[in-house]
Amino acid sequence: MRLRALLDTDALGLRLLGGEDELDRTVRGVMTTDLRDPSRYLSGGELVLTGLAWRRDAADSEPFVRILVQAGVAALAAGEAELGDVPDDLVAACARHRLPLFAVHESVAFATITEHVVRQVSGERAGDLAAVVDRHRRMMTSGPAGGGPDVVLDLLGSDLDLRAWVLSPTGRLIAGPKVEGPALPGETCAQLAAEHLAASRSGRRGPHRVTLGTTAYSLFPIRSGGRAPQAARDTRGTVLSDWLLAVEADASDWPEERLDLLQGVTQLIAVERDRRDAARTVRRRLAQEVLELVQTGAAPAEIAARLRVAAPVLLPGLGAAPHWQVVVARVDWDGGEADGGPVAQSLLEEVLVDPLSTGPEPSDRIAVAHTGDEAIALVPLPAVSAEHDGSETGVLADQLLRSVRDPLSAGLDGDGRLTLGVSAAVHSAEGLRGALEEARHARRVAAARPGRVCAAGHQELASHVLLLPFVPDDVRRAFTARLLDPLRDYDRRHRAELIPTLEAFLDCDGSWTRCASRLHLHVNTLRYRVGRIEQLTGRDLSRLEDKLDFFLALRMS
Repeated sequence: MRLRALLDTDALGLRLLGGEDELDRTVRGVMTTDLRDPSRYLSGGELVLTGLAWRRDAADSEPFVRILVQAGVAALAAGEAELGDVPDDLVAACARHRLPLFAVHESVAFATITEHVVRQVSGERAGDLAAVVDRHRRMMTSGPAGGGPDVVLDLLGSDLDLRAWVLSPTGRLIAGPKVEGPALPGETCAQLAAEHLAASRSGRRGPHRVTLGTTAYSLFPIRSGGRAPQAARDTRGTVLSDWLLAVEADASDWPEERLDLLQGVTQLIAVERDRRDAARTVRRRLAQEVLELVQTGAAPAEIAARLRVAAPVLLPGLGAAPHWQVVVARVDWDGGEADGGPVAQSLLEEVLVDPLSTGPEPSDRIAVAHTGDEAIALVPLPAVSAEHDGSETGVLADQLLRSVRDPLSAGLDGDGRLTLGVSAAVHSAEGLRGALEEARHARRVAAARPGRVCAAGHQELASHVLLLPFVPDDVRRAFTARLLDPLRDYDRRHRAELIPTLEAFLDCDGSWTRCASRLHLHVNTLRYRVGRIEQLTGRDLSRLEDKLDFFLALRMS
């Protein structure tokens, strides 16, 4: 199709900002990106859609446009939702490089433009291929009654004799053909996901060819049709968020028309991906609201009110108030330059697929929020009896990563880590803050272990660590202030290092010689400092009770 045809389509609401002389260019596909360098995903002839999140200042426009021109794209369409009007520096850069530039009104979804382009481009293919894509489009846009991705995969099988499956980045089977034939084993799904993530991290352009046993598969990435989340604009985060289409065939010798067809199918499935992500919005918002209340020290009654709203959404028809567990996840990249919160949120939603659910949306019961580099899941459980802590029916740390460790390790290859912590079940709003702290402690335990993907549960916490999160904030503050504030004040005035001395003394089990050696002090100097600590606090560090109080105060500070 020609660029001129896009401009003439009123429903798309495109406004031409430059490139009037280039409107006869041919559009061969469409790609949505907010990467600063999307060249590895471009093959030429695309209409590139961007929300402009890659632009930090005016100097970023020139290199971005140059990359697109070198890749041979047909045109650039910039959304107005992020920055309002398209910046003048981008308009000027496109004019210099003769790259047609469109503005996309904030009311128009990128998915709408993607679907229109895919439909038009596919409609210009030869006979049977055009008919297949059109049938796929109609099935996908007909809503749940149309069958979603499963129907598209059935049509690939019936019209092109291709068996195909949609997989998550962890290898979970999202959709597959309903026609007769052997099911794709879970082990194979995990292997395909791991191969896909490893190939994508290496920078190789898809489709990726994989042979398992005697069977060849071609793996096509399915990228979100909407704007990528903040951290997913980093290539590493994007790889961990993508679905994939696994086709039981070797696509290395396919004609260009068939490759284009499969790329079009992935774009149509991406629309379904966006639809499912949108369905999670309510659950995410509920989790975010509860998390903010817990972290700002809101009254338990206020938190309980939000939980009563969340329970029917996450456990419809439950009747009684559920128990809750908290799971904390963090994605850390070597170098630390990427914000891992949104990526951790996406992965945690995937990892926490409910094994008890048999519905089409296996993670309906999970509400996940993110703050900073951390993702936090609020997992509802049916009410359990008083003599149980909920672990038998809840989320167990050693089960979370059983089937996803290998694929995610491949996706995090060499420069990333995923760590998770799981709390015990709690039955009230009063216990939720403690559960959050407990899950965070458990995640730190997991982070101390070797490996790219690790988890730890509340059972693995030492006894004092298990109890401390449940101490009310005002009690914690009063306790630590009474013992440690006199020492901090003295250190500020005299630079006496009483707090480090106290920590070392307790860590050495009260041994004068070992502590003096560690601090490189004479024993008499150490005795003077300890005496000053005892004088300022009125405590006796030869007594076990006072040692324990200081130990707990340092842990809570």
